[in-house]
Order: sequence, then structure tokens, then C-alpha cells
Amino acid sequence: MYPAVTLQLPAWVAAEIGDSQRYFPTLEARMALAICLAERNVVEGAGGPFGAAVFEIESGLLVAPGVNIVAAARCSVAHAEAMAIMVAQQVCGAFDLSGKGLPPMELVTSAQPCIQCFGNVWWSGLQRLVIGARKEDVETLVGFDEGPLPENWPARLENRAPLPPVRVVRDVLREQACAPLRLYRERGGLVYNAGSL
Repeated sequence: MYPAVTLQLPAWVAAEIGDSQRYFPTLEARMALAICLAERNVVEGAGGPFGAAVFEIESGLLVAPGVNIVAAARCSVAHAEAMAIMVAQQVCGAFDLSGKGLPPMELVTSAQPCIQCFGNVWWSGLQRLVIGARKEDVETLVGFDEGPLPENWPARLENRAPLPPVRVVRDVLREQACAPLRLYRERGGLVYNAGSL
């Protein structure tokens, strides 16, 4: 018998979001939430300096938040983007977030997805990807190895026929999105690249 695998967002995430603010009308407001989650994740010592959230594109309704829990969960796939996507799929009851009857959805992430999360976005059914900090910010400020993305990866997402396109919007509140990365470095956060332990 193999162990069950259970991934759970930290309890503070629900408290941070609360019940009253569920709509985020602008990309900046959505990114501010992702950055807030990333920073709180560092302060709480819950995981890496990354936050993400899935929203309905048109209404701005928050579908699912996510934070990085790689070290705490002992699971290399538990990145903020993956957690937000998995929670959104459970909320929507579908593995395809572009499925019949679902509104168009986006992933807003405090930092550019790594090679793993690029694949998660590709297969998720999301229709827009909104990014704060860039790969070079993550690698320079913290030292994470984000892996090799396909050449001209934004265009690959936007022109992936016959699958629906994923529009990419970069540098939303980029400087603010670097703040959790700096905080993580200042606090001596674990840089958990493969082979580093």
C-alpha cells in the first residue's frame, strides 16, 4: 500500500482573503492579491516566496488562491501556480478550466512560471496568464533554478492551435512582485533546487 498524497493550503490563506472581498476588478488588484499571498507565505514560513490565484477574467471573481508549499508538503510539484490550478479545478469540478459552462479563467502569479508550471498552464484550460516578476528576477534575487522554457514561450502559449490560445500579460506590478523574493532572501529562505539538499 502506498501513502495517500494530500496537498492543503495553509489555514492562514482563507483568513487572509476573508469572505467579503471576492471580486478584483483590475489586473493590478488581482496581482496585488498574488503578491500579498507570496509575502504572507514568507512571513508565515509556510513555503517559497510565490503566490498565485485563478480568477474569472470578465468578472474578476476569485476562484482559487495558491501559495508555494513545496518544502512543507515534501512535494516538488506544490508550486503556487499548481496549487491555485488544482484548487480551481476542485472548485469547478472539472480538470479542464475551459470546459463547457465555465467562464474564461486566468492565472495571476506573482512570478513567471517555471518549466513545470508552464506545462500546468498549457494543460489546465486557462485562457490568460498574468505575471508579476520575471524569471530573471527569481533566479537573480533568490537563486532558484526555474528551468529552460521553450524559445519564445509567450508566443507558444498564444499560438497553440488547435488548442485555445493562452494570452500572456507580463510585468504587472513587477517591482512590487520582487519584494517577496527579496524578503525571502533576507530571511534566509530555503533554495530547494533539485540536488541542493
